[in-house]
Amino acid sequence: MAAKKNPLKLNKLQLRTLALSQVLANEPNLSVRNEESGAVTIRHLPHAHGDHVHVGPFVVSAKDASGFSNPAVWVALKRKGLVIDGDFGVTLSAEGLAYDTGLGEKFIAPSDH
Repeated sequence: MAAKKNPLKLNKLQLRTLALSQVLANEPNLSVRNEESGAVTIRHLPHAHGDHVHVGPFVVSAKDASGFSNPAVWVALKRKGLVIDGDFGVTLSAEGLAYDTGLGEKFIAPSDH
């Protein structure tokens, strides 16, 4: 039987925020991996300038990245075990890194500047 899509029933904003956080977590100059737990701490979240946000090597619509500045999104992701409280930045759990958002590269485009 195929795995159920979105088994934690994340809403669209939570899915987008998690997907973008996964991109940041895979950028070695923007994140720190805990080899023991598999968790990754993102050093800082990007902020919008104009109508877009730079997420690692990609450009994303500011609307699609609005979850970065929404505390309720982080509370929900933490409650579902995808984000861990950390002293510095945002920490995605191993489960958060592995969660299939179904978004893949849907709204991410390479930066032209």
